[in-house]
Order: sequence, then C-alpha cells, then structure tokens
Amino acid sequence: MKNIILVGMPGSGKSTLGILLAKKIHYGYIDSDSVIVAKEGKLLPELIEELGNEGFLELEAQVNSSIKARRCVIATGGSAIYRGDVIEKMKENGIVVYLKIPYEEVEKRLGDLKKRGVVLKEDFTLKDLYNERAPLYEQHANYIVELSENSVEDSAEKILKVIEPQKS
Repeated sequence: MKNIILVGMPGSGKSTLGILLAKKIHYGYIDSDSVIVAKEGKLLPELIEELGNEGFLELEAQVNSSIKARRCVIATGGSAIYRGDVIEKMKENGIVVYLKIPYEEVEKRLGDLKKRGVVLKEDFTLKDLYNERAPLYEQHANYIVELSENSVEDSAEKILKVIEPQKS
C-alpha cells in the first residue's frame, strides 16, 4: 500500500487533514515538521533562525529523505517543495496530493509567519511566497485537490475520492 504525501501552503490543512485521513483509511500518520522538532529538540522558528533558510531546507530534506514508511499519511512542511528531488523520491512509495487553497484563504488562516516557522526569503510577502510555491506544488503533485472554505470533514472526503482508488 502506498503512502499518501500531503503538500501545500502553510495553513492548507496538511496536519489536520493528515490525521483525519490516516484514521479513515487505517494508515499511520507522520508529520515531518514534528519529526524535525523531535530530532532537533527545537521549534521550527528557532531552527530557521539558527540555521538560516538554506540550512533549514537542508535539514528538512534530510528528514524527509529518511522517512521509510509504508501505509502512512505523511504531512510535509510547506517548504518541502523546494527540494523537488526529495518529493520525487518520496513518490517511489507514495502518492503526492497537493492541498490547494486560494491565496485569500491562506492569508485568512495564517498569523505571524515568523512565529509559525515558515521559510520566507527576505523582503518576500505572503503573496510572493504563494506565487513562488504554487507552481512547484502543482509540478510535483500526482493529484491536486482544491479546498476552500470546506469543513474539515468535507475536505477529507474530497481527498478520499482522489486517493482511494490509487493507494494500493
């Protein structure tokens, strides 16, 4: 059985939906950001501050590359897409699903990006980040599931319709 790998912007629901999906399809659940925090003993904003954007992206890539799982829903960090080679490697035993939400929804859901632990280039706005990442998510996704103001349950059902026939 293949893993289900969720990618998307911060605030798109990867973690929340990942847990719900895992329960619904009787899969394990891995949150790669949580793996990073557990491994390093520091929160994401601290790691980004300490390592810088590139150093953090390298750490994130190492952690994502080290995940050897089967029958798991894997919620990646939003910046994982900057290492497309790692995402492509994860596809060998998984299906990549892009949880696409409109920019306005991302803006509404996110608070302080620095406190949240978002890799953000200097002088970049949230809109810049969205415009940079959206094409990368689309490029590497096997499936794009458009979500907006759906309830968590409705969003999970939309994703299930896409992945159920594909997960074996």
